Amino acid sequence: MSTRAMSKVGMLPTVFDDFFKPWNEWFDTGGLMGRMMTVPAVNIVENKNDYTVSLAVPGMKKDDFNIDVEGNMLTISCENEENKEEKGEKFTRKEYNYSSFSRSFTLPEEVNRENIEAVYDNGLLKLVLPKKEEVKKMAAGKHIAVK
Repeated sequence: MSTRAMSKVGMLPTVFDDFFKPWNEWFDTGGLMGRMMTVPAVNIVENKNDYTVSLAVPGMKKDDFNIDVEGNMLTISCENEENKEEKGEKFTRKEYNYSSFSRSFTLPEEVNRENIEAVYDNGLLKLVLPKKEEVKKMAAGKHIAVK
C-alpha cells in the first residue's frame, strides 16, 4: 500500500489527504441545542487494484446515503431524521433528531468510475474504487535485464 502526494484543487479535499481533519472548527457555534456538528472520520487506502474509502457513520441506514459521481467529483452525503414520542398519563414528550453530512472528494484519473461499489455494514460505509485495467498493468512493474 502506498499513498501519493497530490496538491489540492480548490477548497475540496482529494482522495490522498491523510485522515481528513474533521472540520469542527467551521462550526464553533455548534448545531441544534448547542451540539457540535461533526463530519464523519474517513480512512482511504490505496491497494494494487483499487482504493478503499471507509467512513465511520454509526446509527444510519443504508437508505440514508446518497453517493454520486459527477465528472471527477465523488460526493457522499447522508440525511437522517428521527422522531420519538413518549406518552404517559400526565405528559407527552416529543424528541426530534436530525443529522446530515456531505463529503466530496476529487477522484484520480485512474479510477474506473463505472464500477465503484458501496456497502454499509455495522456502522461502516465502505466504498471500493477500482483502478482502470491499464493502470493495474503499469503498476505490476517490469524487470529489465542488463545485456
